[in-house]
Amino acid sequence: MANRSETAHGHRPDPGLDAIMSERRRLTDLAYRLLGSLADAEDVVQETYVRWYGMDRPQRDAIESPGAWLTTVASRICLNLLGSARARRERYVGEWIPEPLPERREWTDGVAADPADRITLDESVDMAFLVVLESMTPAERVAFILHDVFRYAFAEVAEIVGRTPAACRQLASSARRRIRDAQAPAGPTTAQAGIVREFKQAWAAKDVGALVGLLDPDATVIADGGGLVGALRRPITGRERVAHAYLNVARLAPDLTILERTVNGRPGLVAQQDGVTVTVFAFRISGDRITHIWAVRNPEKLRPWTEE
Repeated sequence: MANRSETAHGHRPDPGLDAIMSERRRLTDLAYRLLGSLADAEDVVQETYVRWYGMDRPQRDAIESPGAWLTTVASRICLNLLGSARARRERYVGEWIPEPLPERREWTDGVAADPADRITLDESVDMAFLVVLESMTPAERVAFILHDVFRYAFAEVAEIVGRTPAACRQLASSARRRIRDAQAPAGPTTAQAGIVREFKQAWAAKDVGALVGLLDPDATVIADGGGLVGALRRPITGRERVAHAYLNVARLAPDLTILERTVNGRPGLVAQQDGVTVTVFAFRISGDRITHIWAVRNPEKLRPWTEE
């Protein structure tokens, strides 16, 4: 008896469908790290599958490694998007911050993360890491992510980027230096969680002295409002200025509920009003002081947080 797929389409189903679709999570992982946007990453993965199924069956069967083919196509789409992203972000209202990722649990409850989550959370999605990636050229970013994060050989990277293996090795080396120069060593997650929790408590108590004590002298707040009226357009630097800025937020929005959440694999905070997420805060902590706070308010970037 013919199955439904054969009857509807007049041919037997693709026996490799499960194997092809099992690549989706890895492709999404890759595209998010390359683009810093979950929405764009999902679009890239969709376009990659459109191109795969746009070929006829004999063409697909002739591909020796479908996973490698999908990775190559997705990476090249990302490379093209990165080339045009700079121009788009020059027109962006205010600062642009990578889209923050939630985890399906609070970092205080000790429950294991759901293995079905779309993005694998590790140090390569840390917000500080992604911000450094934004400073790289598209070729640097692709070469570094493919080789250092996804462990592709430089010969394979060269085919994707369109340069020699030696040139790709240089690109990855340059990217590595940027990461090394920009990132301070991260402490244990439990220690970071404690500092973020103290920040939350001091903020709730409107204790300016406690806030100042938790901040590095050169602490910086960068906010991405996506053009929202009243959103912070420029960074705030200096712990006293940062502390008073958060006291102003507490004064102007007394109905905010601040929750401890994992943001891009690190302890962070989420602000909600009437149960709706309005801001996600990611932190960079060096030693026992907060050096950077990234506050994402752009509603388009908070979509995954409203779907939890």
